[in-house]
Amino acid sequence: MRPKLSAVAARQAKPENQPYKLTDGSGLYLLVNKMGKYWRYDYRYQDRRKTLSYGVYPTITLEAARQAHQEAKRVLAEGVDPMYQKKRAKGRKTFAEVAVLWFEHWRSDKSDSTAREAWRRLEVNVFPFIGDVLIEELTAAHVRDCVKRIEARGAADMAKRQLQRCNQIARFAVAHDYAERNPVSDVNPSDILKPRKKQNYARIEPKELPALLQAIDEYQGQAHTRLAMQLMVLTFVRTSELIKAEWSEFDLQALRWEIPAERMKMRTPHIVPLCKQAVEVIQKLQAISMSDSYVFPSDNRRGGHMSNNTILYALYRMGYRSRMTGHGFRGVASTLLHEKGFAHEHIELQLAHQERDEVSASYNHALYLEPRKKMMQWWGDYLYGLRKGNLLDFPVKKIG
Repeated sequence: MRPKLSAVAARQAKPENQPYKLTDGSGLYLLVNKMGKYWRYDYRYQDRRKTLSYGVYPTITLEAARQAHQEAKRVLAEGVDPMYQKKRAKGRKTFAEVAVLWFEHWRSDKSDSTAREAWRRLEVNVFPFIGDVLIEELTAAHVRDCVKRIEARGAADMAKRQLQRCNQIARFAVAHDYAERNPVSDVNPSDILKPRKKQNYARIEPKELPALLQAIDEYQGQAHTRLAMQLMVLTFVRTSELIKAEWSEFDLQALRWEIPAERMKMRTPHIVPLCKQAVEVIQKLQAISMSDSYVFPSDNRRGGHMSNNTILYALYRMGYRSRMTGHGFRGVASTLLHEKGFAHEHIELQLAHQERDEVSASYNHALYLEPRKKMMQWWGDYLYGLRKGNLLDFPVKKIG
């Protein structure tokens, strides 16, 4: 057995032309070069060769180096990287730990449901792969491999969103001195994720709208579902905005529905002017209301709202599978209103397509409100005419 390194040999070791090692057994050695003497340990972790430093001799004595070495070997035997353990002991944070701090900062203006879903997606898609990586050692390759795993299971949209989320967290780390740079900023989604064709939601042609309106009116399922489809046609809001509607958002005297920012895709409040036909639908809903909060309560969950798939499945039962979706009502309305000569900016604002910064949000959500009121009432009258079989176009007065 090779004798262990002695304190005398460590003290008397002199630098030579080339660096050399004085071994102490069990992997511990003293590296001697022209810069000084350094305690080192070469080991493998997860099939990677790594070198752990215990400090500089004589500040770190032979006995102190041996104690640190024994602790490192114990940690490694437990399946933990001793280098990782050492950095953690110095207060360095992992990606997951920084994500917790980022999340508390980010969630301040988000709804509870939005925040819970965002965190759950990180727990499922990201933390199992890079959660334990020290934030200062995070590389673009770490994140690339993580999002490629998500893409490989067929969740391309989720992969893109989680790449963006990782970028937010890494940027937060730089801003708060947990890391010197953000490696994720070097990566664009198109660099690592396969291009995808833009999704076009299934929708009928405008000429098929009268038949669909009749099918909705004659729908034999739940009354709440039939009325939900009728209100969706009249307001062309997003499905999530409709099914989560609360009674407190409606002012029938002012003929408006005010959707709060936390329920909107663009995170800014949205005003939906209500035509008289929409008010009639809402009054019917009031007459059969089963909830003090939700306009469209769930049939199965006490206190919950209608499922996101309720309208889609109703369209299936009506014979519109692969021909129409809840989102399709928005496309049909946009097409017809543009064809009838309404201003593009009025239509886009009513569809809540415009992105708005925080400074202008409180102003923009009420922008063009008067011409939008007239446009929405025209739309209600137009649909009423189609229902009654009046297929003759009536002229649009110039608005705005």
